[in-house]
Amino acid sequence: MFAAKTIKWVAAATLALTASSAMAFEPSGKVECIAPSDPGGGWDFTCRSVGNVLEELKLVPASVQTINMAGAGGGVAFAHTVSKRKGDDQLLVAASTATTTRLAQNQFPGMNADMVNWIGAVGADYGVIAVSKDSPYHNLNELMDAMKQDPRAVKFAGGSANGGWDHLKVLIAAKAAGVENLPRIPYLSYNNGGEAMTQVIGGHVDAFTGDVTETQGFLKSGDLRVLAVLSDERLPGDLADIPTAKEQGIDAVGPNWRGFYMPADIDDDAKQYWVDAIDKLYASDQWKKVMKSNGLMPFHPDSSEFEAFVKQQIQDIQSLSKEIGLIQ
Repeated sequence: MFAAKTIKWVAAATLALTASSAMAFEPSGKVECIAPSDPGGGWDFTCRSVGNVLEELKLVPASVQTINMAGAGGGVAFAHTVSKRKGDDQLLVAASTATTTRLAQNQFPGMNADMVNWIGAVGADYGVIAVSKDSPYHNLNELMDAMKQDPRAVKFAGGSANGGWDHLKVLIAAKAAGVENLPRIPYLSYNNGGEAMTQVIGGHVDAFTGDVTETQGFLKSGDLRVLAVLSDERLPGDLADIPTAKEQGIDAVGPNWRGFYMPADIDDDAKQYWVDAIDKLYASDQWKKVMKSNGLMPFHPDSSEFEAFVKQQIQDIQSLSKEIGLIQ
């Protein structure tokens, strides 16, 4: 009798275990990745390159389809995800520091970071502050000391709009260095980083603010001197000679990270599947090759840290944006 009961119990337990294993989430059919921009550019690159590697690693059952959804600097895609795709566990949306900047500056009206699931980052392009080879400034402290004397002493050029990420990187560094009256720091916005660097090299503007990958050509030619990279530690390879702002006593970090969010209301096991998939992708040789060939630098906080990082970045950008009068 006892043996029969035991056999029944073991059989029931096995059945329950099998059922629970069967219930563990796995994507089925087509996975979509929304790039909140036209083809080309950072978000499109994130969807297409990550999609290719997910397929290669067999972390998706079929293809990953990139859907371009431009508009409102990512706002159209964010609104679509929040209002129309709740519970969709087969949808990834490309995001970056541009996403957190716009959330911080209330450019997605009525929406906030809590309305989506933040899944993970797959690398970053770190900010730099650079000058021409003939500049009188040889390190970041010399530049910041001039700005402490007069916040208008150094004119910056960047590829983002006024109040955008390139502009904010200067303000993050200046604030950390103890420069006062941040709204008075001159910033000139150009169509792209290349145009901004040309102005600096030509001697028309004092300093460039942008991402490290943009500077590599001018760095190799010797026309540009990078005073600091806004990363926690020195970057690998050819960029290892560039000092960080931190090692110069200025606690400023500015990663333009690339990663993903997903819709709200997805099951925990579905969220966990995608968090794990991004972890596996990031650790793969295939992704390391993509990073190397596209100048992406290491940046991959674990999932709980990533969400906290996103929210902290929004808070920091919000307070800076208020300080320079961009938002109330």
